[in-house]
Amino acid sequence: MKQILSLLLAVAAVVSTASAAAQLKPSRSVTQPPAAEKAAATPARTPASAAADPATAEKEAAGKLAAAGWLVLLDRRDWGRAWETSSNVFRSTVPLPKWMDGIPKVREEFGPLVERTPAESAYRTKLEGRPEGEYVTAIFLSKFDKRELQEVVTTVREPDGKWRVTGYSTR
Repeated sequence: MKQILSLLLAVAAVVSTASAAAQLKPSRSVTQPPAAEKAAATPARTPASAAADPATAEKEAAGKLAAAGWLVLLDRRDWGRAWETSSNVFRSTVPLPKWMDGIPKVREEFGPLVERTPAESAYRTKLEGRPEGEYVTAIFLSKFDKRELQEVVTTVREPDGKWRVTGYSTR
């Protein structure tokens, strides 16, 4: 079962190939394919000129807020709502039955959330293996009762203008 969940989260991680490096060195609960692992090791930085752009900063903040809100759903064990509020790509990649079977087992290994701190985020219009669009990858340093880890959440701005999660992984 752990292999199935790892595969599901790895698929989601492939969708969220942009991430940033951080200092925590927790044990990995999810195995990522080599392409996603390589991308995860590469910081996803927005050029300084783009970060200074108020429109880009606003988009980055909106994507990060959507990511944080989605993590609250996971913390509340509201697995179904988390899946329903995810992006079309996420829902088509990770079928609901597999999500509902797998994610509770992964999160159970962490224990209850103690605290979560936003670490880094990056706005991009291109991600490897994804169509051009608007993406925000946010990294959260999360302390749970049983372990500390990084949660990497990538959101995409969908055609209706809403930011939705398109990838989730832990490391």
